[in-house]
Amino acid sequence: MRLTLVLLLTVALAGCASRTGDPRVANELRSGRLMEGGRGGELALRALGMVGVPYRYGGQSPDTGFDCSGLVYYVFTAVAGVALPRRAQDMSRMGDPVRQHELAPGDLVFFDTLREPYSHVGIYLGESRFVHAPSNGGRVEVVSMNERYWLRRYNGARRIAY
Repeated sequence: MRLTLVLLLTVALAGCASRTGDPRVANELRSGRLMEGGRGGELALRALGMVGVPYRYGGQSPDTGFDCSGLVYYVFTAVAGVALPRRAQDMSRMGDPVRQHELAPGDLVFFDTLREPYSHVGIYLGESRFVHAPSNGGRVEVVSMNERYWLRRYNGARRIAY
């Protein structure tokens, strides 16, 4: 049953990956590493499926677009039935803190992008990568936490139990 689910998700999300043109998404799906994250892997897979959805301030739906916290809210509600707060700062007080070297797929990662701590949030995938909804004009994407921009703005991470 689990293998069937993994195969179905891989095929379904690979279609999303091919539409976005992001080879990192397809490679992540083929590698199977996300499933090693257990339930956190399910969160990461759902987030990957949103790659390419346009940014929309206040958005929390793949049909209309996402802002950063709307993406996280949507994924956690859809996968875990957990309704998180709608602001990144409020999300940063949920769950348990996680040290950067202990990050696992599905953890929330926080950044200071507006000269305000915890003003941006994404979902960790593994291997220092995360999914997020960038600001105006962007689309949901996968980026590396090792990029200089994100390294300088990293605020911490939280693990939400469900």
